[in-house]
Amino acid sequence: MDDNLIERRGNYEKLFSYQKAEAIYDITYYFCHKYLQRSDRTIDQMIQAARSGKQNIVEGSGFSATSREMEIKLVNVAKASLYELLCDYQDYLRTREHRQWEDGSVELEKMRELGRKHNNTDFYMELVKVRPPETIANMAICLIKQTDNLLYKQLKALERDFLKEGGFRERMTKMRIEKRKKDQ
Repeated sequence: MDDNLIERRGNYEKLFSYQKAEAIYDITYYFCHKYLQRSDRTIDQMIQAARSGKQNIVEGSGFSATSREMEIKLVNVAKASLYELLCDYQDYLRTREHRQWEDGSVELEKMRELGRKHNNTDFYMELVKVRPPETIANMAICLIKQTDNLLYKQLKALERDFLKEGGFRERMTKMRIEKRKKDQ
């Protein structure tokens, strides 16, 4: 903890969770407009869930300087939004009788490896533009699960930071008490 009340925090663009969430949003936007019927309400739902996953990471990061509680809550909202999107992709595969990649399948293992190595949305967009919709849905499912894991780790780190350093109000009180002692 430094001597400043307002900490320099919030560099969300460097977070792997944000980078993956951005790729998921771009993939979902492309997928929905390319493969779902215009009248399908799922388009708006899926795009909004993907956007919420990404934007709540941004918003949580914005609150990080003054409210760890809001940061934690918003990262958790990002997780929940991506869960909703995960279910939509799984529904897409199930209702169209497409196979969801099983644990241990060659496709899933290759996608997991790609997901561990790449966070750049441009990389994934090149891949999805030459793949059928069932492959794109499976790719998105894998990336969502990886992002969920990253967000869980992020939440655990935020929890550790909160327990170690406290919240903004505790920091304000401590700094005010220290300032009074120093001024006397």
